Order: sequence, then structure tokens, then C-alpha cells
Amino acid sequence: MPTPDAPLHAELIAMPALNVSILHKRFLDILTRLLPQSLLLLVARVSIAAIFFQSGRTKVEGWLTITPGTYDLFSGEYALPFIAPHIAAQAATYSEHIFPILLILGLFTRPAAIAVLGMTGVIQIFVYPDAWPTHLGWTAILLPLVGRGGGAWSLDHHIQKMPGGQAARHKSRDENRPTREE
Repeated sequence: MPTPDAPLHAELIAMPALNVSILHKRFLDILTRLLPQSLLLLVARVSIAAIFFQSGRTKVEGWLTITPGTYDLFSGEYALPFIAPHIAAQAATYSEHIFPILLILGLFTRPAAIAVLGMTGVIQIFVYPDAWPTHLGWTAILLPLVGRGGGAWSLDHHIQKMPGGQAARHKSRDENRPTREE
């Protein structure tokens, strides 16, 4: 409490300074706990899968019967200079079904993300070059999946942890490696 002789600002000066870096670190710690990497990768997998799967569904009737309109699109608006229209229509349609399913499951996440990234590149370069903001957004979603994989909430992660999986092979190899003490 300020005394009648001491000004109020003296008390404020005596208070410990508010450390912004400590508050920032605490805030980031809270965010990291609320938004773990596995959740972010799951959201990325599901969101990009939904975009491409819905696109694939517009190209078929029933289960996987490619519509005549799809073949027409790949003969005109979606024509690619290096592949026959009927092959491009089939490849794109089946890819837009298979790779999203793999992404949602988190199975072969990195190869599936690379394939979808390749499709995005083809769409950007040959089909809709003016849609670069959309394609840049898709790329931003796909790159963490390529770089980090599907995360702990993926089949890839669980397969890796199985006996004989990649994680088990690394562990057994490390157990056989001599240590400095030996």
C-alpha cells in the first residue's frame, strides 16, 4: 500500500515485471497439449481426403462406374498433353477414390500424400493454372503428411509398432550395436 509520503508509481515500480516470454511459453505449452501433432495430422488427412474423394464421386455412377461425362471432361477441359483422355479419366477417378481412403486410414500415408500432391501439381499446371490459391492450400495440407507421416492416430504408426515392424527392426539393430563401454 502506498503511504501518504510515497507516490503510487513507486509501488508499481516495485512489482515484478510481467515477463512476456514466460507467458508466451505457457500459452504455447497449453496449445501443444490441446492440439497434439497427431490431431493436426488426422485433421489434415481427413480434410484433404474429403476434397479429393468428393471430386472422385462426381466422376462415377454407382460404386465405380465412370460416367460418359467424365470421359468428355478429360477429352476437353481436363485434357492432358501426355496421356490419352480415357486413361487419364480412369487414373484420376480411381486415384481420387483410393488415395483418400488410404489417407483417412493413415495407411501408406506418405506415398498417398505424395500421389495426391502429384495430382495437385498436374491440375495446377495443365488444368486450372489460375486456381493456384486453392492448390497452394492443398499443398500446405499435404506437405506435413509427406514430412511427418500420418501421426500416432494412423495405421502406419500401429503397423510400425508391431513385432517385425520398422520400429522393432530399429530397436533390435540398436540392441546389437556395441556401446562405448564395451
